[in-house]
Amino acid sequence: MNHPSAFFAEARRSYHAALFENVLKKDKDGIPSNADGHNRTSVNVARGILTRLGPEVTGARLAGQMAGTEFETITCKFLVQTFEKLEHLRPGRWDIRRVGGRGGSALSEFDQYAHLQALRKAAADNIELAAALGNDYTITPDIVVIRNPEPDTTINVSQALVDKSVSGRASLRASTGSKPILHASISCKWTLRSDRAQNARSEALNLIRNRKGRLPHIVVVTGEPSPSRLASLAIGTGDMDCVYHFALPELLDAVEECGSDDGKEMMAIMVEGKRLRDISDLPLDLAV
Repeated sequence: MNHPSAFFAEARRSYHAALFENVLKKDKDGIPSNADGHNRTSVNVARGILTRLGPEVTGARLAGQMAGTEFETITCKFLVQTFEKLEHLRPGRWDIRRVGGRGGSALSEFDQYAHLQALRKAAADNIELAAALGNDYTITPDIVVIRNPEPDTTINVSQALVDKSVSGRASLRASTGSKPILHASISCKWTLRSDRAQNARSEALNLIRNRKGRLPHIVVVTGEPSPSRLASLAIGTGDMDCVYHFALPELLDAVEECGSDDGKEMMAIMVEGKRLRDISDLPLDLAV
């Protein structure tokens, strides 16, 4: 157990308390809201997580989209609270916010994806171009971490490093007219039913293919209790940094208690292979 005086430990407890209030509930049959009621392992592991996190909460299960929206909001607040404490490790002018339902248009606000606005406009005016492009350039992050460009007075605070004669296209300089820089794209998937894992991979690949400039961190946060469904997203490399579970230590204990040998092995592969981490790891990883 984390020392009670650690800020991140307290923030993690507050995060879970908010989920208990709004998202992580049990229905009248005792099935947690992140479990697949038709899968015994999923239900048992989810119950194990719920028991380890605190008092069991009974209430109506939120509709899928509503639960997802609440999960995004609560996760965003957790990241704001924790990441701002890392100013000494990652100085800068930061903004963390939930994008919501704004779709791919929000992405063109950022330096690496500013060109998508012109692409979208061209496609809207040309049916043949729209058909050729499809929607590969339409990406919808749930939460974004943004670094705002710095004024030259900040860059030159210790000594004169830049002036009008150099670094005229650097994204970090506000004086070049640079748009905010997308530092991280965070996809929130409360559960990983049906094609949600594939959707997350597609979103990640689109971010990779459509960027001009540095690649943002690309991560997924989930409450999925099933090791096999987690593995469908977490195992593999190249399309996203890592998958973060809302309660990884509790998940590991629950799988150890009631999971199959295959489930335990999958969990070990994901954790030891650095493909699955806890939500409390995320703000520190974003500071890299």
